[in-house]
Amino acid sequence: MKADLHIHSSFSNDGKSTVEEIMEAARTRGIGCVAIADHNTFKAFEAASEYRDIIVVPAEEISSSEGHILAYGINEEIGRGKGILETIDAIHDAGGIAVAAHPYRWWSGIGEKNVVNEFDAVEALNARSTEGSNGKARTLALNMNKPMTAGSDAHRADNVGDAYIEFSDEITDWESVIKAIMNADANTDGKHRNRADTLRYGYKSITEWIGRGFRKM
Repeated sequence: MKADLHIHSSFSNDGKSTVEEIMEAARTRGIGCVAIADHNTFKAFEAASEYRDIIVVPAEEISSSEGHILAYGINEEIGRGKGILETIDAIHDAGGIAVAAHPYRWWSGIGEKNVVNEFDAVEALNARSTEGSNGKARTLALNMNKPMTAGSDAHRADNVGDAYIEFSDEITDWESVIKAIMNADANTDGKHRNRADTLRYGYKSITEWIGRGFRKM
């Protein structure tokens, strides 16, 4: 079973597709599990959970004071702006696991020095990160002996499934997905961002960053 564990819907301020469009794209592309990890909001989970043929992992991408952190398996929304350790503690208190999202993306990743041992896993493949950044993230996870996750980081339904992690077809619920992540019982696969897309995305992200007053999303 293929799982895309990093998707953004229109509940994110930069998401372009509705939950319905995302779920239909997942179904069309053979993605059996999704995590709609919107920026600093938990609203998509309830809407996505209405779909019974696709496993939906409760998720959120949280803007810590140092960069983005993915939370999986949480039972409530986690607030933004906290330090890394405080954010990780909040995720654990909410029953979830904390994942260092695209750690080598300089305008929103937390950076290698901030990937502390308290993280449960590292996002080792993100389709909106370059091959070099993803390679460094994978090496970091291996050196720290941490499980890996993967996702498209899709902001449009067209990109759902661009990167994914593959689990056993015997998994039938999101709790088992979390267990499989922690047991490192899966393989990652998918695309990386190419040079042309990187230049376009970099220009867009830096422009938006300046517009936000140099604050992370």
